[in-house]
Amino acid sequence: MNMFQSMMGWVDARFPATKMFEEHMSKYYAPKNFNFWYFFGSLAMLVLVNQLLTGIWLTMMYNPTGDGAFASVEMNMMRDVEYGWLLRYLHSTGASAFFAVVYLHMFRGMMYGSYRAPRELVWIFGMLIYLALMAEGFMGYLLPWGQMSYWGAQVIISLFGAIPYVGEALMEWIRGDYLLSGITLNRFFALHVVALPIVILALVVLHIIALHEVGSNNPDGVDIKKLKGEDGIPLDGIPFHPYYTVHDIVGVVVFLAVFLTIVFFFPDGGGYFLEKPNFEPANPLKTPAHIAPVWYFTPFYAILRAIPDKLMGVIAMGAAIAILFVLPWLDRSPVKSIRYKGIISKVMLMLFAVAFVILGICGVKQPDLHVEFVPFEITYRAMGQLCTAFYFAYFILMPFWTSKETCKPVPARVRMGH
Repeated sequence: MNMFQSMMGWVDARFPATKMFEEHMSKYYAPKNFNFWYFFGSLAMLVLVNQLLTGIWLTMMYNPTGDGAFASVEMNMMRDVEYGWLLRYLHSTGASAFFAVVYLHMFRGMMYGSYRAPRELVWIFGMLIYLALMAEGFMGYLLPWGQMSYWGAQVIISLFGAIPYVGEALMEWIRGDYLLSGITLNRFFALHVVALPIVILALVVLHIIALHEVGSNNPDGVDIKKLKGEDGIPLDGIPFHPYYTVHDIVGVVVFLAVFLTIVFFFPDGGGYFLEKPNFEPANPLKTPAHIAPVWYFTPFYAILRAIPDKLMGVIAMGAAIAILFVLPWLDRSPVKSIRYKGIISKVMLMLFAVAFVILGICGVKQPDLHVEFVPFEITYRAMGQLCTAFYFAYFILMPFWTSKETCKPVPARVRMGH
């Protein structure tokens, strides 16, 4: 017995390290037909680690006060501290990368039916992660204390004022003051660096535990646990480690190449990752010409603006997120994967993805401008209203078309290279 085995034996007698590694890695059998879309789960973990590590270092340079926040970001981080600019850009670009990866991860789940029984809890934990991530992104968005940070937060917090009877008191409670001030900044800082990361980490653990309890889905939507060999191992399963840990290195390398190219050459993302007004200190007396949230919130911001009544707009925005939680019970199709669903499901999912992207574009643009990418005259507000109507119609009508359409027969075993 070598030193490592001896040490692991000592650890295993006191903590189930080897048992946990086997259950979740070396003896966790995943379907052997994972494709490109299955990279995004591991990439989400990679970006989460990046955000946590860079965030810890940035807190050492940040001054969470109304007077010092902007200078600590634009002077200390960007100019005074060696490689502070790199940590800041890794974190700011990482926020956009996190949402991009999570959106693609969610789309894969919708495409292959990863929310269907017995994986409803996996989906719900994933949606809770998304909700916590939105809160984390919003809290962090205020911290640079630039013009867009200040006024974007002002607009979002003012939405709570639309709630009857308690709206004004709720706004004051969130801000911690009568106006958006250093007190608000300080409490958002505490939530961003302490409370919400703990919540996200806890939900990620629950998400993975729930996933490994029921097993991973696959592009065919076939349950690999039903067909096992004499040794009890699924015939269509392979150990996650070393096969997929090595396999995912390809995705990590490609992702890092794209991610670091953006960090070093396009850190502001053309004004979508770091808006130009945010390079000016927050000024309560000067409103930016056009206030819009950062790109990953814009689809829901477009839904908010699509409804003329403020309260109904807030309700619609909340409902757009809440309806995703009940997706497992809206899909009545006899099959899970889009590969075997009927043509209606395929067309509707494609149109849903297009509508979501268009909503994101509408949320960035001024609502009364005319849409440039269509041959007819229509404003971004009207386009947002059309896409909002389709967004909700997709989910509301799903039980009807999924229960009626004709599906292809699902194979008994997973198919490779399909």
